[in-house]
Amino acid sequence: MRERIPVVVQRDARGRRLAARGLWTGAELVVTLGVVLLLLVAHQLWWTNRQARAEAADTVHALQRDWGEPEGAVDPPVAEESQGSQEPGDGDGDSPAVGAADDDPAAASAPRRSQAYAVIRIPRIGLTAPVAQGISKRGVLDKGYVGHYPRTAQPGGSGNFALAGHRNTHGEPFRYINRLRSGDRITVETRDAVYTYTVDKTLARTQPGDGGVVAAVPRSNIKPYVGYRAAGSYLTLTTCTPEFTSRYRLVVWGKLTGVRER
Repeated sequence: MRERIPVVVQRDARGRRLAARGLWTGAELVVTLGVVLLLLVAHQLWWTNRQARAEAADTVHALQRDWGEPEGAVDPPVAEESQGSQEPGDGDGDSPAVGAADDDPAAASAPRRSQAYAVIRIPRIGLTAPVAQGISKRGVLDKGYVGHYPRTAQPGGSGNFALAGHRNTHGEPFRYINRLRSGDRITVETRDAVYTYTVDKTLARTQPGDGGVVAAVPRSNIKPYVGYRAAGSYLTLTTCTPEFTSRYRLVVWGKLTGVRER
């Protein structure tokens, strides 16, 4: 009977070392990538908010000083006034950038681009923020400001005073405007007057190009049964929806119900 000689296969120690090194390098890359992603998320969700809110608060204080008001001043309630022919008729039935608005004579005296010139306050959601001319990201929205759509009415003017704001990151001033309800009060303060608007209608979702929502008589082009038919003095708030996306736009409308001269 023939004797079998066992064969011993020697593993390549160098190959094992190279494989282990490759696995270790891959693990380091995965961990590094995870840390970078976490830092990016923290920057977007925390740091940009902190920076923008601080800048917006400083701008509000600067405006108040310029207007001769004590910092942190809160205006007393504004008595309601009849709007007469400005009262809108009954309607049928989220850059936050929608399409271009209709031309409006009130825009002739508009502030210069990116200039902060008003303060918006929404007690329901605890918002106080500066309003600046234009809706550019770098010059306005990313600073935590609320942006005024060019070629729409100015505060208190006949037509539509249309505004945009971030819903997430960079101060996210309009994050909670979905919580606004009919009857909620919004004030807009300028050097010369305090204007009170009362929330009237909400459009939960429309397309980014729905320019009708910021028209002089606001009315959705996508959902024409939502909006107004008659001239008046309106306020429009627009922002992106759902949260952390820019797929659609959320719109809140209000009507001018009070004016107090300074």
